[in-house]
Amino acid sequence: MYYSKILIPTLKESPADAEVISHKLMVRAGMIRQMAAGIYSTLPLGLRVLKKVEQIVREEMNRIGGQEVFLPSVQPAELWEESGRWEFYGKELLRLKDRHDREFCYGPTHEEIITDIVRRDVHSYRQLPITLYQIQTKFRDEVRPRFGIMRGREFTMKDAYSFHTTEESTRETYSQMAEAYSRIFERCGLDFKMVEADSGTIGGSFSHEFVVLADSGEDRIGFCDSCDYASNLEKAEARAAKPNSESTSEEDIKEVSTPGKKSVEEVTQFLNVSSDKLIKTIVFETDQGLVAGLVRGDREINPVKLKNLIDCEWLNPAPEELITKETGVPCGYLGPVGTQLKVFADTEITHMSNGITGANKADTHLTGVQFGRDLKVEKVGDLRDINEGDRCPKCDSGKYKIKRGIEVGHIFILGAKYSEAMKAHYLDDQGKEKPMIMGCYGIGVGRTAAAAIEQNYDEKGIIWPLPLAPFQAVILPVNFKVDAVRSAAETIYKTLWEQGVETLLDDRSDRLGVKFKDAELLGIPLQIIIGPKNLDEGKVELKSRKTGESKLISFPEEISTVPEILAEL
Repeated sequence: MYYSKILIPTLKESPADAEVISHKLMVRAGMIRQMAAGIYSTLPLGLRVLKKVEQIVREEMNRIGGQEVFLPSVQPAELWEESGRWEFYGKELLRLKDRHDREFCYGPTHEEIITDIVRRDVHSYRQLPITLYQIQTKFRDEVRPRFGIMRGREFTMKDAYSFHTTEESTRETYSQMAEAYSRIFERCGLDFKMVEADSGTIGGSFSHEFVVLADSGEDRIGFCDSCDYASNLEKAEARAAKPNSESTSEEDIKEVSTPGKKSVEEVTQFLNVSSDKLIKTIVFETDQGLVAGLVRGDREINPVKLKNLIDCEWLNPAPEELITKETGVPCGYLGPVGTQLKVFADTEITHMSNGITGANKADTHLTGVQFGRDLKVEKVGDLRDINEGDRCPKCDSGKYKIKRGIEVGHIFILGAKYSEAMKAHYLDDQGKEKPMIMGCYGIGVGRTAAAAIEQNYDEKGIIWPLPLAPFQAVILPVNFKVDAVRSAAETIYKTLWEQGVETLLDDRSDRLGVKFKDAELLGIPLQIIIGPKNLDEGKVELKSRKTGESKLISFPEEISTVPEILAEL
């Protein structure tokens, strides 16, 4: 492709609203343009990158037996009402009506559609398992779309769905999918981790995220510095608590005056004790009413873990005014002893002796609180956030490291959640009707491309991994109007395309400095610089975008070695 024939509207300045480097550089490199909040047009260079991600995904899905389909983006409300998600999904679901006043939504995901297809046409255990996938546009009406195509409202996603007769078969496909995802992100040239994750609004009992490590990532993951264990912080397991080895005698419970002392820091300083002696009581609103979660004073409660322990549909921090209205206790003094709220405790609480809690009245706390004697608890479980340096729950020698990352893929075992609700049944070998067991597997195509930039850039621009680069090589003639330079450039261009090297020839009349700046901004892995002086000596210059290293090769004899040079970059 000749530069003058392709739309590459590069910019010198980043857009004012861009927060992350991938957004800034994709706009500056002329790859995307914003149409509305969270909605982007993809220009030729950007589309070449996205199509490369898609092709890698498609090849790996086909490799494990996935069958590609293409499903409607506009979905009828009836299917979502069948699954129970029409009201539950919330404002992210873009709802619309047709001319007949029938309700539809623009699909944020396709569990309902695919389940409807399979229940219509798959009826026997002999037809299972089956895996269907698509690469298609989705829409989620994010309240605050940001980060360019990394978190837009409209985006391209590969979503796959598998249907099975047994849990064993589901886990086999899940394992194959996990391996396929690992190959996809390896082929994309990304540094990533597969981490345990919460299933969120899609549901299910077992899931993993694939997270590209990047300082700009919204997600935080914990992983062991010794073994392979890794998890999203929402899910990261805390090492099982052990009883305190110090022998202490149980004190009687008693009230102490703590005038105006509400926070952990204020109370512990006032009572001259360490924060691990305090039992924090945090109140949440749920679909089951107000509940209280207990963690040690030096810990933070993990709302996702609490939600899963309670097994509620939703959970949010309770506003102070609601807490005071429902309990009659000023915030800062609420405690678990004698409360009417359902109480859920972290495992560490069970090993605490002589704890300190709010006394359920103003300016007062309790000391000498014993778990077994004074606290009535609904359930005990792992409810705390992990911290950097905490011991690994899976091995004896490792400690947690915490890094930021960008979620680019997510795989779930859904079980029979949708098949039972929507009556997606099959007949087993005994002729009995049973619900299918499902798996769900997604990859964000645009997110993967953006994540690659977040991992690969410098002050000059993008540094594309070779498999995702819009072009693999760019030819930079010093002066394209000089006959010898133009002839050499066109010869190299033709030769490389014949060798299968995707090449961009910068035939513009601009100064070489302008061409260099654009080439570095675009991040094309190999630059081929052609100047009259080197040509007179039978040479052209090759320069690596990633390392900045350059060397001269013989022209035309060594042009055939460019594919080998690219493979080594």
